[in-house]
Amino acid sequence: MHIPDGFLEPKILVSTSIISLAVIFLGLKKLKNIDINRIPLMGVLASFVFVVETIAFPVIGGTSVHLEGVVLTAVLLGPFSSSLIIFCVLFLQALLFQHGGIISLGTNFFNIGIVGSFLGYYIWKIRQTKIFASFATFITTIISAVLCSFELYFSKKLVLSVGLPTMLFSHLIVGIIEAVFVYSILSFIEKISPHILKFEKI
Repeated sequence: MHIPDGFLEPKILVSTSIISLAVIFLGLKKLKNIDINRIPLMGVLASFVFVVETIAFPVIGGTSVHLEGVVLTAVLLGPFSSSLIIFCVLFLQALLFQHGGIISLGTNFFNIGIVGSFLGYYIWKIRQTKIFASFATFITTIISAVLCSFELYFSKKLVLSVGLPTMLFSHLIVGIIEAVFVYSILSFIEKISPHILKFEKI
């Protein structure tokens, strides 16, 4: 659901970018003196998310559908760590592949990085299990799709009666696939490297 440049109204771009900048600033502040043992895992997860999000399929309204990997990074490292990883990924995708716009980066980060990292993390915190991680993945995927649809609608780039059902249907499928994927990855980590699950959540 990477929105290209030129699709959104300035008020949407500005408001979401302000929120995104605030989250990035707080994230950098919180991660200023992190344990160096976290850095390799952050790099691996950034590479994973970069690849997963690059494989996208276009849908109506000038956006696209793809797996995200955001909730997985939040569950493993915490919401601020996850959000910074996702911001870097989105920036590189926009810069290198025009996968989403540079000007609309703040909005795309808000929809994908902030919603997935924070809402997903706190849903998982209710019960810290693989099932809740999968549930959080599904819910945040749907919410991100709804946000994207309304942003395009208020920017007069989407007919809501057509675009919203299309976005919901496509992301419903993606949400189910990624929920199963997250459950499988966490089960694998639990068996092979359970110490990863014990990293401090920042």
